[in-house]
Amino acid sequence: MFQRFYPDECADSAYVIDYKALYKQGYRGLLFDIDNTLVAHGADADDRATKLLNELKSMGFRICLISNNKEERVKRFNKNIGAKYVHKANKPSTKSYIKAMKLMDTDTNNTVFIGDQLFTDVYGAKRAGLTSFFVKRIGPKEEIQIVLKRHLERIVLFFYRRHKRKALHAQKTGKK
Repeated sequence: MFQRFYPDECADSAYVIDYKALYKQGYRGLLFDIDNTLVAHGADADDRATKLLNELKSMGFRICLISNNKEERVKRFNKNIGAKYVHKANKPSTKSYIKAMKLMDTDTNNTVFIGDQLFTDVYGAKRAGLTSFFVKRIGPKEEIQIVLKRHLERIVLFFYRRHKRKALHAQKTGKK
């Protein structure tokens, strides 16, 4: 029932994902949400975000920011990074994920999405056929509609974790 919202992977933060392993696996494009994924909601790119994204570019990744925010906000965040971006993405619509891959010259087989919301970020990435990482939100400040969705996310994450435990148990015991 909730599987359509399940991420492929979860991480405590976008800053702890093993990007070297992703590169070795053949991934070349990284799509990032901004707010509460890379920085607190509404914040400019800080040194940590700038350093991460520039390091990823130097590793050979193509980076694209994909945000439901207006262009002014995305441009402001991107000022010292210079990544490609899609603003007013209308996530979970697949149109902007596809546009972002075209901007990076990547496809669904070599692109990963990283975001902090199940119902927009992860769901949209899954609908577009992308591998998705769900990360814990960075800051407590969020718009009211997001706060309300967070309560529903807890329910989905409960079933996701149960599903993962069952799959791990089945793998260990050889049962399907």
